[in-house]
Amino acid sequence: MPQSMKNRAKYVYNPHTLRYERHIVPTRVILLRVLGFVATAIVTGLIVVAFAFRFLDSPKERVLRLQYEQAVQDFDLLTGKVSGMQQKLSELEKRDNEVYRTIFEANPVPDSARASQLEKDKEIRLVSSMDENQLAHSLQNTLNNVISRMRSQEKSYNEIEKMVKDKERLLAHTPAIQPINNRELKRIASGFGYRIDPVYKSVKFHAGLDFTAPQGTPIYATADGVVKTAGSSGNGFGKQVVVHHGFGYETLYGHMLRIRARVGQQVRRGQVIGWVGSSGKSTAPHLHYEVHKYGRPVDPIYFFYNDLSPGQYQQILKLASSSNQSFD
Repeated sequence: MPQSMKNRAKYVYNPHTLRYERHIVPTRVILLRVLGFVATAIVTGLIVVAFAFRFLDSPKERVLRLQYEQAVQDFDLLTGKVSGMQQKLSELEKRDNEVYRTIFEANPVPDSARASQLEKDKEIRLVSSMDENQLAHSLQNTLNNVISRMRSQEKSYNEIEKMVKDKERLLAHTPAIQPINNRELKRIASGFGYRIDPVYKSVKFHAGLDFTAPQGTPIYATADGVVKTAGSSGNGFGKQVVVHHGFGYETLYGHMLRIRARVGQQVRRGQVIGWVGSSGKSTAPHLHYEVHKYGRPVDPIYFFYNDLSPGQYQQILKLASSSNQSFD
């Protein structure tokens, strides 16, 4: 046995033999001690690891935790912005239905084309019951819902924009002024309705208004349109112009001295198309003016709203309603 091993040998005093005897430890005791030490080390290590995992974060975990906390803050901020977008979008939808479409007498966009309020409330309740792992997916669905509503609203506004343009075009193509200068409101000589024919002296239907004016007085187109007729047509109105305005409107200007417009010409409201005369079946220089809606004559007195005040309108309405003799 090596000398070092002898030096580490353990001796125990034996009172029976009254001498020191060498103490030999059994192999099984040694094994038990080794196993006990290993077991204690393992248990201690597990306790240390469990404590570290429970109360201490690794560098990677600290980074992940910070990222998670930032993601939660970003999510809360984004949720608030989405909520604000939904509120503003709801206000736009309400204004669209109750204001813009009402002005143009259009049907409101049905809720089925947008997200119904019931589904919005259901969505809010669903989100409230979700955990963090489901919120991102829910937010994506919410954003898809908002995007869908925004597309629907954009389509609605495009339709309203077209309505505005159509309304502007309708107003521009609707007769709205007097065909000659009548500032003193004294030129209306005969109105719409049954009047005495100046030649046959019988009561006949007079389908327009007669404006007395000196020969050569300018005649104006009363709305935008395209010249349909420019010349004599053998109907008693002599040299005449018929303007097609669209939207069912046509206007006729008869008994002209000279015509300036030509067939197919685009004319604007207020543009000179000819001059007052007494051609055709006429007893004196005047302008015979008619307004037709879908082929039927209507009283032109209702189409002077652009250049008359309410008081002036009442005055010419009184003049036009007089039962007198027409000039043609």
